[in-house]
Amino acid sequence: IKKIESCRVCKKKNLSKVFSFGPTPLANEFIKKENLDKGEVFFPLDVYFCNNCYFLQLGYVVDPKILFGNYVYVSSTSPVFIDHFKEFAKDVTKRFNLDSKSLVIDIGSNDGILLKPFLENKIKVLGIEPVTHIAKIAKKDGIDTIDEYFSLSLSKKIVKKYRKAKVVTATNVFAHIDNIDEVVLGVKELLDQDGIFIIEAPYLTDFLQKRYFDLVYHEHLSYWSVAPLVTFFKRFDMTVFDVQKVSSHGGSIRIFVKKNKSSHKIEKSVAGFIKKERTLGLHKTKTYQDFANLVLENKIELLKLLASLKVKNKKIVGFGAPAKGNTLLNYFKTGNDILDYIVDDSPFKQGLYSPGMHIPVKPSSALQDVPPDYILILAWNFADSIMKRYSFLEKKGVKFIIPVPVPKIV
Repeated sequence: IKKIESCRVCKKKNLSKVFSFGPTPLANEFIKKENLDKGEVFFPLDVYFCNNCYFLQLGYVVDPKILFGNYVYVSSTSPVFIDHFKEFAKDVTKRFNLDSKSLVIDIGSNDGILLKPFLENKIKVLGIEPVTHIAKIAKKDGIDTIDEYFSLSLSKKIVKKYRKAKVVTATNVFAHIDNIDEVVLGVKELLDQDGIFIIEAPYLTDFLQKRYFDLVYHEHLSYWSVAPLVTFFKRFDMTVFDVQKVSSHGGSIRIFVKKNKSSHKIEKSVAGFIKKERTLGLHKTKTYQDFANLVLENKIELLKLLASLKVKNKKIVGFGAPAKGNTLLNYFKTGNDILDYIVDDSPFKQGLYSPGMHIPVKPSSALQDVPPDYILILAWNFADSIMKRYSFLEKKGVKFIIPVPVPKIV
């Protein structure tokens, strides 16, 4: 682990710590039963604000080989994300006139969830996914995938072997990368003159307004808003030319970036987002200090609610074992004394125990075997679809608890 000395975006050293979750285990480091007594490594989870370019980032960076060595997150276990990326591919294909001669490259392509719909439209695709066992899943589905970390040298090899790309994407991965300078140099190498780079990342305004504090975990190094991104790309003779709001992860932004000499015109959306961010005080340290106080209030309210139910001998289980859920469970010190178990649709997590709190993870069929009294939805960004899918449990008296922005029983 290393402590950052300067801002990832502007390289200045004018940083302020705005909140801390204390020592926390890695959010995706699920544990086998036989390893429960062997001890875990906990790392600092502190968030810093750059007073120069207004960028929010983690203060400590864990070695990616440790972070992603036993990575178990597979995108296609989520029907919501499958639909999201189908729509993404459809919109991008239509807007930028992609055809069989176009090449689309996805950085951090996971199991190929984004590239699959492009491929179905006869568009040439290439995935870059450093986690070998996840890259293998994509390859089995016919998606050409390189299982390496993305770099400038890799991008040069790609251009030689394939060709320049019309579109390069980085969805829910740009926030995970420490050396983003290297990534952008590689992307510039990959793109043809009119090519575009599309980033999708959770949006800082939603994070603050909806109290999505559990989006803070060691993989999420960066918490993006539009103004710092504009500042960042200027260093590389690149321009943010459009911004769209999308619903994934409780509220994300889709950023379109071009080379300065490209013909794409700058849309009004860019200035509109920056103006809104200023109005919301994203350029002030106080905004983040106030947010930290609200998170403490959330912690007190949820613990009071869960404790009042346990006193009445109510059985509570968790739904979803996402990284965000583990931030919440560890920061709130909510363990097996509160939650009997967690259910998750990913076979990679089932039969394991959650990091830090050691709550067993079971398949969702467990909910039907012996229905609980309450289900705490840890994958809150899918709360609507989860409640719809399990609405039949309501007839058995089961109620749902949504933990953020304010804990509530549904």
